[in-house]
Amino acid sequence: MHPRIEDYALIGDEQTAALVGRDGSVDWLCLPRFDSPACFAKLLGDKENGHWRIAPKGAKGHCTRRAYRPGTLVLDTEWETAEGAVRVTDLMPQRDHAPDLVRVVEGLHGKVTVRSTLRLRFDYGSIVPWMRKTNSHRVAIAGPDSVWLRTEPPVHTWGEDYGTHSEFTLKKGEKVAFVLTWHPSHHPRPPQIDPYKALHTSVKDWQKWSAACRYDGPHRDAVLRSLLTLKALTYAPTGGIVAAPTTSLPEELGGVRNWDYRYCWLRDSTLTLGALLACGYHEEAEAWRNWLLRAVAGDPADLQIMYGLAGERRLPEFELSWLSGFADSTPVRIGNEAVNQLQLDVYGEVLDSLSLARSSGLSAKPHTWAIQATLMDWLQAQWRQPDEGLWEVRGGRRQFVHSKVMVWVAADRAVRTLEENPKLRGDVDGWRALRDEVHREVCEKGFDTERNTFTQSYGSRELDAALLLIPRVGFLPPDDPRVIGTVDAIREELGHDGFLRRYSTDETTVDGLPGDEGTFLVCSFWLADALHMTGRKKEARELFERLVGLTNDVGLLAEEYDPVAGRQLGNFPQAFSHVGLVNTALALFGDDEAG
Repeated sequence: MHPRIEDYALIGDEQTAALVGRDGSVDWLCLPRFDSPACFAKLLGDKENGHWRIAPKGAKGHCTRRAYRPGTLVLDTEWETAEGAVRVTDLMPQRDHAPDLVRVVEGLHGKVTVRSTLRLRFDYGSIVPWMRKTNSHRVAIAGPDSVWLRTEPPVHTWGEDYGTHSEFTLKKGEKVAFVLTWHPSHHPRPPQIDPYKALHTSVKDWQKWSAACRYDGPHRDAVLRSLLTLKALTYAPTGGIVAAPTTSLPEELGGVRNWDYRYCWLRDSTLTLGALLACGYHEEAEAWRNWLLRAVAGDPADLQIMYGLAGERRLPEFELSWLSGFADSTPVRIGNEAVNQLQLDVYGEVLDSLSLARSSGLSAKPHTWAIQATLMDWLQAQWRQPDEGLWEVRGGRRQFVHSKVMVWVAADRAVRTLEENPKLRGDVDGWRALRDEVHREVCEKGFDTERNTFTQSYGSRELDAALLLIPRVGFLPPDDPRVIGTVDAIREELGHDGFLRRYSTDETTVDGLPGDEGTFLVCSFWLADALHMTGRKKEARELFERLVGLTNDVGLLAEEYDPVAGRQLGNFPQAFSHVGLVNTALALFGDDEAG
């Protein structure tokens, strides 16, 4: 049986990440970066596409229990057998020189024989490396990639069936540490780390980071786990935050809605920045803001919706024919064609983010206002264009209401910045006029008076969960009848078992794709926010409780959820879902209303 998406846990070193299954197998790992080719790709294929399993000999199914050590990204997986019990502790220490995957096996009681099976397959599972033994270590080489495997203390390893195997027996208190280290094949071997010291240091460092969390309301563990996940999805050298560490996990099992999320989206910027700042993580917020400034620098006409980890602009999309896909969901895609789309909302998100950064006291950066003013000048001339909208539809451009609302946000934040900072220069009168014109047009062309709701695009009858953000961004007050009507209509028409779809895939060709998708978790968090803002606080808290209940056993969320099958869907773990969890907790409980 193929594992479920929620069967996985995340470990990482803030430059890449691995997914570890309940069966003790690492089934996904890209080296050396999040967006590098995977050396373990079983997640999207089978065991011959690369994986590394450590478990008691003969164990067929899931572990007995697993959990992160409190406040860390260090994962303990325990197995109870008839002969005794063992624990496997997985981590990726923050790197000094090269990425390391450390797996420490410890006997807990009795006497257990443990089996390690390592199948390295470079380039997304397509290349079997040449493996040789040197002293007590093994080294695998193919093209640009080289991986070293060692154990401490040394245990016997052998090659068989295009894999590297080892078997050993542990009694209580005995330990064996495996260290897998990657480096470019044309470079000398990097310095070796002490795996036991790395474990101790990692636990200490993660717990120190977690202790800085300022949120102390209900569901603090879930909020902290979400913040730890956002930290893990941060590419530390640049401050960029990837949407997810995976590609092509399906939005519908067996379907084609499979996308590469290993990049940084501007649409996430304001919500992510707000979550980090509100919880006390100013250093991470500033790093994200600085990444944003570097990424968007240049001609405003060239602004993209997403960028690579360091701000790369070319992310060409192609398919990997040799991978069968998660649960036979093909194609498996690398890169993301949506990078070339026009999404006007990102201008609003960038202006909103930089306004929030300024008002929150993040250190000023030269040219920040010049970038904002240049973006506003372009938007003032181009805002009437149809676009693909924040959901990156592939069914053609439309006059999306959310996009226009975010144009209003851009103008509003620019005007307010000038009003609060008289020394700055800009076309304040022109931007005020733009703000008023956009507001008037949206209310005239984007509102269905018959149904008392804003619609997905001008003149359409379809709805869009992104319209729930209208009161949050300040376009209209929460008690406006049009806001309340929109919230009610969206809940009625897009609701599925109490959760929300982004939009209807049954009656519209807006996204240009066949098939269906699950309920979109961040949209359901937005619904909880909207219910809270419109005075329905009990309903908001009940929905939030249900959403927190969807996290897997180690507190992680994918992009979507299928209420019928009762399983998570989409790339995993999803930054947007965890940002939603944090921000909704702050909205509902941040003012200590819960007591």
